[in-house]
Amino acid sequence: MKVREGRAVFLDRDGVLNRTFVRAGKPRPPSTLADFEYLPGVEAATRALADAGFALIVVTNQPDLATGVADGSTVSAMHARLLADLPITEIFVCPHTDADSCTCRKPKPGLLLAAAKRFSIDLESSFMVGDRWRDVGAGRAAGCRTILVGDGYGEEMPWTADHTVASLADAVPVILVT
Repeated sequence: MKVREGRAVFLDRDGVLNRTFVRAGKPRPPSTLADFEYLPGVEAATRALADAGFALIVVTNQPDLATGVADGSTVSAMHARLLADLPITEIFVCPHTDADSCTCRKPKPGLLLAAAKRFSIDLESSFMVGDRWRDVGAGRAAGCRTILVGDGYGEEMPWTADHTVASLADAVPVILVT
């Protein structure tokens, strides 16, 4: 697979690559490896993007690591599965909560900026694909084009995505024609 000069698709994990569990109106990540299930079309979509030369970088907030709700070895096993099954270049994780005031927790662009530096990514010719306002905000702050998957769980959207699609598979043609 040949990577186009400096182009990437940044992918949120939960709700874009794998199923989320909505509780009390909020999306929640899977808590066990048995619950970690790819959404329909994800494998073909990631292959199409990688075959087109994009680096695929997962950027994910995982605040349950900080609060102790999630087990680090379970999250690591989920990420190992992503790397084994899909043509993912790298996974960048923010393990903090909002209270930590870190620079990596989306909607701040820290994860995208770190990936851009590490892989010489041109952010203006790259995309951020996510299912929440935080993803759109991080993509905008980094200078990427943004794609919202779904309806954002009905949350208030402080930023407007460049495109809205139903799934990652539906994002592929948008990305490939740009």
